[in-house]
Amino acid sequence: MAKLLRAFFFKSLFIFWYRFLLRQLKNLIVFHRTISNTFATTTTTTTTSQNKYQKFPSLLNRSDLDDHTLIFNVENTLLRSSSLFPYFMLVAFEAGGILRAIVLVVLYPFIYFSGEKMGLKIMVMVCFFGIKAESFRIGRSVMPKFFLEDVGSEIFEVVNKGGKKMGVSNLPRVMVESFLKEYLEIDFVDAKELKMFCGYYVGLLDETQNVHALKQVQEGKGCSDMIGISRFNNIRDHEIFSSCKEVYVVSQADKRSWKKLAKKNYPKALIFHDGRLALTPTPLKSLAMLIWLPYGIFLSVIRILLAFTLPFKLSTPLLIFTGLRLTSSLPENAHPNKQNDNTKSNGHLYVCNHRTLLDPLYISFSLQKKLIAVTYSLSKVSEIIAPIKTVRLSRNRDIDSKMMKRLLQEGDVVVCPEGTTCRESYLLRFSPLFSEMCDEITPVAVDSHVSMFHGTTAGGLKCLDPVFFLSNPSPVYTVRLLNRVYRSEFSRVNENVENGRFEMANRVQGEIGNVLGFECTKLTRKDKYLILAGNEGVVSKR
Repeated sequence: MAKLLRAFFFKSLFIFWYRFLLRQLKNLIVFHRTISNTFATTTTTTTTSQNKYQKFPSLLNRSDLDDHTLIFNVENTLLRSSSLFPYFMLVAFEAGGILRAIVLVVLYPFIYFSGEKMGLKIMVMVCFFGIKAESFRIGRSVMPKFFLEDVGSEIFEVVNKGGKKMGVSNLPRVMVESFLKEYLEIDFVDAKELKMFCGYYVGLLDETQNVHALKQVQEGKGCSDMIGISRFNNIRDHEIFSSCKEVYVVSQADKRSWKKLAKKNYPKALIFHDGRLALTPTPLKSLAMLIWLPYGIFLSVIRILLAFTLPFKLSTPLLIFTGLRLTSSLPENAHPNKQNDNTKSNGHLYVCNHRTLLDPLYISFSLQKKLIAVTYSLSKVSEIIAPIKTVRLSRNRDIDSKMMKRLLQEGDVVVCPEGTTCRESYLLRFSPLFSEMCDEITPVAVDSHVSMFHGTTAGGLKCLDPVFFLSNPSPVYTVRLLNRVYRSEFSRVNENVENGRFEMANRVQGEIGNVLGFECTKLTRKDKYLILAGNEGVVSKR
């Protein structure tokens, strides 16, 4: 009896698995046939539903895209990366702080195994819960840089050919709208809205369908004129793709073959951006950054103490030992310590572009002597910990002119006439105030590179700028002193004193830009802060 029961059990188990596996095999065969029929290539465009879905490469050779509206999925087609974690990590760190970023990193394994939809909801909850909606500017000041660096060149060339362009995204609108509309010149954006309570985000997405954007698209173009671009698995997630005449499907192999969109091909140049993180915070990089941060802060304190307490000859090798890198170039005719200068009562004026708050300090180390730093934006804390004398400008031309002339009688002075820092390879307009101070000045071209943290901010605490810059494992600075510029050169050419001031300022800006390979602009400090912080850049003295 036991043998019969055992035989019956194994027979039933065999039949069960045989039927189960056979059913799965049949499903696979049917699925394979469906996919093969769906992706069948066609040489001409047809309106039949069987050929609605086509492979993306067949879209590259279309020459009539300017007569159509292109609707594309942002995270699944436009961006090369398939992970959304770095963008939410930026929100968590920049808008929520270090503790929120730690929570997001700790939850990453659970987010990864929860699936795409549930993982998105978890990240939205962690990053946005309790954030004040009115003060959230990360989507405009921080996110565009990282999104632009992830855009595929091939897909952007196709999208840019469309008569009208619409981006569809599962991300919150406050994260993607500025990037799409301001920098990629996308006409319409269909993204998720965040729920709010008393002006604060509650960390939940509004799941209601947004039909307003689709109606706007259809006002000028008929439904049959719309072409969709998406990943096959995500077409059913957005009802808007069902209204498209054709849908071109992007595969992971297509995205892996795409190149990064070059900066010169950006529809709008990225000149200003904010935020402390200089790296793209992938899960591994985020973990490494958070582990390094306590050691980095301790290292920055050590570096500040060395620079503050020791003379240049002792502090320079010790700072190099801690990881700081300084490359300086000092032409002979640009050095102030010549014999013919020793008879002059006034000090020498150095004019440099502005990369970080530490520009004057690095110039001092290059010259191995103390300078007086004159700057437009300086917090009280930075003024206290600075190892050289620092003076704040009042933005009143007459007052500042008298003050700088008095400082030149005390010693050599360095000034940053841009008035604020710029991270990208651009120079802002040079204030001509320095051209009135003395008969000759030395232009100084400075540049810096960091691997983890930016040492500048528009919307954060400026007193932490030196700490964050010196928290990098090995920050790099380049200082190049250029040939002197004489005011008499412009006085002979232009008798108008006012015009001579601006010509001299433009000349110095152009020489520094040529050496660094930077583009000269007419943008000012006010332009930067209106874009990044929503104010005119007035720094409090605290």
